[in-house]
Amino acid sequence: MRLLKVLAFLLIVAGIGLVGFAYFGNLSPDRTEMTIPVELGAQ
Repeated sequence: MRLLKVLAFLLIVAGIGLVGFAYFGNLSPDRTEMTIPVELGAQ
């Protein structure tokens, strides 16, 4: 019975951590403009 309580507690803590990470985790990439010259070998 004690093991079941520990597993339930860990599951609840993991769920709260996942929800918190989804709300507060900043996973958006930093956007930077890049210009790269391209040479075409048509000549």
